[in-house]
This record gives sequence, structure tokens and C-alpha cells, in this order.
Amino acid sequence: MREVAPLLLDWYDRHARTLPWRMPPGGGAADPYRVWLSEIMLQQTTVAAVKGYFERFTTLWPTVQALAAAEDAQVMAEWAGLGYYARARNLLACARTVAAAGGFPTTRAGLQALPGVGPYTSAAIAAIAYGLPETVVDGNVERVVSRVFAVETPLPKAKPELVALAEQLTPKQRAGDFAQAMMDLGATICTPRKPACGICPLSDLCAARRAGIAAELPRKAPKPPKPQRTGVAWVAMNDHAILLERRAPKGLLGGTLAFPSTGWDGSDLDAPLAAEWQQLDPVQHIFTHFALNLQVHVAHVSGNPERGFWMPRAEFTPGDLPGLMRKVWTRVQAAG
Repeated sequence: MREVAPLLLDWYDRHARTLPWRMPPGGGAADPYRVWLSEIMLQQTTVAAVKGYFERFTTLWPTVQALAAAEDAQVMAEWAGLGYYARARNLLACARTVAAAGGFPTTRAGLQALPGVGPYTSAAIAAIAYGLPETVVDGNVERVVSRVFAVETPLPKAKPELVALAEQLTPKQRAGDFAQAMMDLGATICTPRKPACGICPLSDLCAARRAGIAAELPRKAPKPPKPQRTGVAWVAMNDHAILLERRAPKGLLGGTLAFPSTGWDGSDLDAPLAAEWQQLDPVQHIFTHFALNLQVHVAHVSGNPERGFWMPRAEFTPGDLPGLMRKVWTRVQAAG
């Protein structure tokens, strides 16, 4: 499979996607800050969703030192909507570690020692920012490799085999461009459904295409059903303010701005204050490990809460809330 790298790099030189965090093919070393930031944002998220967030972050904090000096609450507010909020907490911890050290480590091992940086992200930064011959394997790369080699072992069991095969393909030169070429191929041609094999630069080398099973790979083991949880969100308001709280730094939706809620995250079931609560239709939300049915209770109140704080209505921005809490606010607004 020595032919894969030159064929794919030639295709990438002509068809590379233009992305705000990416250097053009052969354009030299990328900024490790921009590579790191984009890779953290792209975890469990699409390129289309990340572009706007990345551009806002790099406008507000153009360097890792600037991000390290940012207030936690501001970063969490800018992150709202991207989900998986532990990433935002690790983002700040990592930025402060890097700033204190005077810059990013220049080896994969050093990068992987940073908060929130795992094997994939360390390999991506090492290859794309430093040109090191590291193998970068995300979902797109897994799909390409599984088809090129016709690997029929289902995921996630196939992961070690796919990494080993991807290592065979990674060239010593232009490893960063090769990694991004594999990602682009998976995102634009070797797609999950209806792969465009007719225009793929690797079609003549693809064992799955020859066997007529490209669209069936990678195979995936069936997922068990998600556990169900229930809880209550309490939306208290008066004429001038809305009751909110800052969630604990760790745990579900850690560090985010939210309406007081109970039950679903292991907290007690008490309301934040006594009131005539009106029950609205619940909202549904899917987390990584469970599905949530969250009842929504709303009340207009005048007393002081046992938890949370009053935010003036003029300062309340629903976009600063995580996705679950935006659903709650939408339900309240729809009820009038």
C-alpha cells in the first residue's frame, strides 16, 4: 500500500477543504494553538458547527496566553451550544498549563500529558503543527482504512487493527497533510452512506470497492439502549429578573449557567424556593450515556431563593445556556 500516500497527497493538493484553522497544502507549519483549539472543538462535533465558534474564540483570544487569561465564565458562555462541557473546562486548564510553560510541547508524549489531550489530539497536533510522522485516526480515517483494507471486524473491536493499518499508510514526509487528506477524503468522498467510489483517488487500491461492500463498512456492533433518567427544571421569574445558577465545576454541564434543576444529576428533588409552580410539558435530551426526560416547572415569584441568583432580564442571554437549558427556556417561552 505504498501507493496510497502519493495518490492521496496529490488529490489533497488539488481538493483540500479550506478551513479557518488549516494551512493550505504544502503551506508550512500550522500554529499549534489553532490546531489544538480546533481539534478540541471538533471532538463529538461537526466541522460546520465548529467554524463559527472557532472564529469567535480566535477573535476574542488570538493566542493561548490570551485564552489562559480569560475568565472562566466568559469562556463557558462562548462555548455554550458546543456541548460536552468538560472539554471547555479542560480547554482552560490546558491553556493555562501551556501558557505557564511558555508554549506547547513539541513531542507527542509531551502533548498527551496536557489536560484534555488524548492519543488522537496529541497525534493531530504533532503531525499537523510539527510535521512529525504520527498517525492520526478519527472516525473519517477509520472509515477510509476499513474500506481500503476491507476490514470486516465491527467497531469498536476493530480500532486497534485500524490504527495499525493506518500506521502502515502514514508517510514520513508531509504527515500533517496526509492526516488532513485522510480526513477530507472521509468527509467528502468516502462518506458513511453512498461513498463516491467513482471519483475516489484510492478506488483502484480499495479492497472493499472490489468486493462490492464499501458502503457496508465499517461494520459496527449494536449499541445497547441508553438508560433513562428523569428530573425537574425550575424556572423562577419576577418582573425584573430570572433565577439562574452556575453549576458545579465538575460533573454534567459543569461550570455552565443553568436553571436550577433536580433529580436527573443525582441532586435532591427540592424546589429552589416555595412558589405556585406550573408544570409544563417535559423536554427530552440525549447525553452520551443516558436519555433525559426533564419536567419543566415555572413560577412568577417574589421571595429569595435557597440556591442560585437573580439575573436581570436585560442581561439574560439564552445563547449563554447549554443546549438542555435552551430547550427548557424555549418550552417556557412557548407556554407564554
